[in-house]
Amino acid sequence: MDLSQARKGRIGSRMGGKVLADALVAQGIDHIFAVPGESYLDVLDGLYDNRQKVKLVTCRFEAGAVHMAEAYGKLTGRPAAAFVTRGPGACHGAIGVHVAMQDSTPLLLFVGQIPLADTGRDAFQEVDYRRMFAPLAKWVTQIDQAARIPEVVAHAVDVATSGRPGPVVIALSEEMQRDLVEVADVPRAPVSVAMPDPAALARLAALLGQARRPLVVLGGSGWSPAGRRAIADYAAARSLPVAVGFRRQALYDGTRENFVGDLGVGADPALLAKAKEADLILAIGSRLGDAVTQGYSLFAPPGDVPIVQVHPDGAEIGRVYRPVLGIVADLNAFAVAAAADPAPQAAPAWSGWTAELRRLREQGRDVVAYEGPLNLAAVMRALEAELAADAIITTDAGNFATWAPRFVNFSEGQRYIGPTNGAMGYAVPAALGAKIAFPERMVVSLVGDGGFLMTGQEIATAFHHGVAPIVLVFNNQMYGTIRMHQERTYPGRVSGTALTNPDFVRFIEAFGGHGELVSRTEDFVPAFRRAAASGRPAVIELAVNPEQITTRATIADLRAGRAGPKAAAKPKRAPAARAPSATRGKPAGTRS
Repeated sequence: MDLSQARKGRIGSRMGGKVLADALVAQGIDHIFAVPGESYLDVLDGLYDNRQKVKLVTCRFEAGAVHMAEAYGKLTGRPAAAFVTRGPGACHGAIGVHVAMQDSTPLLLFVGQIPLADTGRDAFQEVDYRRMFAPLAKWVTQIDQAARIPEVVAHAVDVATSGRPGPVVIALSEEMQRDLVEVADVPRAPVSVAMPDPAALARLAALLGQARRPLVVLGGSGWSPAGRRAIADYAAARSLPVAVGFRRQALYDGTRENFVGDLGVGADPALLAKAKEADLILAIGSRLGDAVTQGYSLFAPPGDVPIVQVHPDGAEIGRVYRPVLGIVADLNAFAVAAAADPAPQAAPAWSGWTAELRRLREQGRDVVAYEGPLNLAAVMRALEAELAADAIITTDAGNFATWAPRFVNFSEGQRYIGPTNGAMGYAVPAALGAKIAFPERMVVSLVGDGGFLMTGQEIATAFHHGVAPIVLVFNNQMYGTIRMHQERTYPGRVSGTALTNPDFVRFIEAFGGHGELVSRTEDFVPAFRRAAASGRPAVIELAVNPEQITTRATIADLRAGRAGPKAAAKPKRAPAARAPSATRGKPAGTRS
């Protein structure tokens, strides 16, 4: 919007709720995920007038609503808005704010608030949101004057999308939403991104020239398709081995010959060993956080290994690991500038190193002869072949979530997203946010039985809004990650980690969806194809062998002290209860 258009902004009497709805439209917000509440009735009324410009997605639980908005922002690079009511609604939604903060995802969360006149009386559902959300969000504020709505919303979008992207929380005083004010809408303001210093790029080239075992660690958010292509061109032209950070598989084509795997929970021990041998780490977008560095143990701060860290927020550079070179730049701008630099003509000194790391990656993907009729390694390799070229895959937290990163190479057009803060209950709402954002694309959700029963009811939202994700429920009837840690620390003393589950097939059928139980490896592909062809929201329950607690260890291994590296999973919240009945392993709608 140019200045002449800005001057023509609305100047007429409007209620605060209508001003807020118009302000969202002015800032380009086109999706809102909400659980309605009486604390923002006037905003809901304002959105009625904007229903052709903003899609209002009615959700069933506040955490689900915020997860949907977070997934939308993660996939599009543009913030969506979530709306929750005061008190309990805000508390339920807080987990999604934590996801957005740790994942660096742009997000707006609006919270209805009590009347301003009642502040400090411990009024019904009163919470001080500035104090509550201060550690969780980039910025927290409250609007008490309707005339300031356009200003605050515009700034909130700027904060959420600039530097290291993240969540902004805005509380809305109840009576303010009914105030009549005359205020103009504020247009979006284009802001130039930070460009990399040419001298820093020259220094980077010099450091690479001295390296023999470099390793690129790719992470962060806000990557555009052009930026991802440019960083791939840069790395490929120099035969640089590329590892992605925890749940950042969406950033790099896993089928490329220089993709060497992921650093994070469940990382390949062979890759971790090689990472310790690297003589130059190029961290592009990665904060080199807890999961990526295996609890800050992969490199020793300040460390002997030179680190080049590229990040759009200078405050993140050197927070933990002191780099030899820090480059403050927009990640896409850095990628384009770096790719424009001519690559050396001669084969790099590390060509053999890259080939060795790739060989280890492919060796780690070999299907293991796991015990039991359902081999999850084979299922994941089959899933890889069945995924559409532009499929979006969402994952939950838990031990089950290490199967796909180990055995699947996600390709260029596919996106794989999950919560880097380890939030259970993310995958199903995220799949809905993804499918609503991209209704024409295949969306597959990977979730454990524990996580599914936290937010699986959001599948109702899929029916309400006419979208059809496919949900794979990994059912081992336990909180698997905690069971793993329990068996490591207190072998055989199972306490609090067993689960009793419903019939997941009948669960989805109760909504009118497609459900199947898969108990044998050979049944997976036909079941997946039927689910995809059904055109309805689908659940495929995978009857997982509860003894196979990780991709690399059984419960017997843990009890015998053969646990393997601790990178298998982080503490989260799994004896095995009875295995799911094989009588349900038939196409949906049939019973024995």
